Amino acid sequence: MISGHVFIATSLDGFIARNNGDIGWLLERDDPSEDHGYDAFIDNIDVILMGRGTYESIQNIRPWPYTRPVVVLSGSLKGQQVPEDMAEKVQFSDKSPKQAMAMLEAAGNRRVYVDGGLIIQSFLREGLITDMVITHVPVLLGQGRSLFGAIPSDIALIHEETRSFASGLVQSRYRIAP
Repeated sequence: MISGHVFIATSLDGFIARNNGDIGWLLERDDPSEDHGYDAFIDNIDVILMGRGTYESIQNIRPWPYTRPVVVLSGSLKGQQVPEDMAEKVQFSDKSPKQAMAMLEAAGNRRVYVDGGLIIQSFLREGLITDMVITHVPVLLGQGRSLFGAIPSDIALIHEETRSFASGLVQSRYRIAP
């Protein structure tokens, strides 16, 4: 059975980016000497599913930072051509969250990394997220793009673990309660 997993960082007040999409505040806090668990997380992932905003913020990074296939969910990108150097690494789809998961499962994928604020929000609303690793960065932005948006009802979480790092980052792992 296919499952959706989140690994993301937020400001202490819950923002994943400034209103203009800037994540410089996050990059300034990145300490390469600390192992925040991303490599271990991605080792157990079959495919990455992200939204247009996330894709557009990283599309020009070379070398390409992802070692897994990437599916970008976007109605506006669906008709566009994937850049030639990315043809084997990225595909665009305009499917709904449930349709996207069914498509990925039919292709043999089991563990999906769901990335991007609006995509995470839509997958949570549809009950398609199994667990989340959320790293809080010790900075207050005051405003920006929120990780969590409106939900139709409470989503109960089961806390599994919290780790703190010398840099001040605090990382918690939650499982979505059944």
